[in-house]
Amino acid sequence: MELNSIKPAEGSKHAPRRVGRGIGSGLGKTAGRGHKGQKSRSGGYHKVGFEGGQMPLQRRLPKRGFKSHLLKYNAEITLTTLARLDLAEVDVLTLKQAGLVSQMAKVVKVIKSGELAKAVKLTGIGATAGAKAAIEAAGGSVA
Repeated sequence: MELNSIKPAEGSKHAPRRVGRGIGSGLGKTAGRGHKGQKSRSGGYHKVGFEGGQMPLQRRLPKRGFKSHLLKYNAEITLTTLARLDLAEVDVLTLKQAGLVSQMAKVVKVIKSGELAKAVKLTGIGATAGAKAAIEAAGGSVA
């Protein structure tokens, strides 16, 4: 096979519709554009969301919400994944190496979801009140 012999699959390409080629074609005269108006003109159209000068919908509705750009530096881990990790001491670096949190994560927090049976010592990792109680009940500690 050569680069100059590559062709698209049979039937995947078809010729574009040739409009404005006489009455018999079915797309002659106005060529499917109707009569007059901005949409019928060549080069005449509008930007996305334009409503003919009326205040567009996206500007009529109030602005709501906010998503912090700092969220990408936060990560959370559950008690279940902590138990599955099966380590006595856990810090942010070990979680990154295990692939449980992203490499960009700076703040990691343990949330109470699942069970923890083994004692785990957390260093440099936060925990919710419920998760902290579960870790301490299993004989671990949060520092």
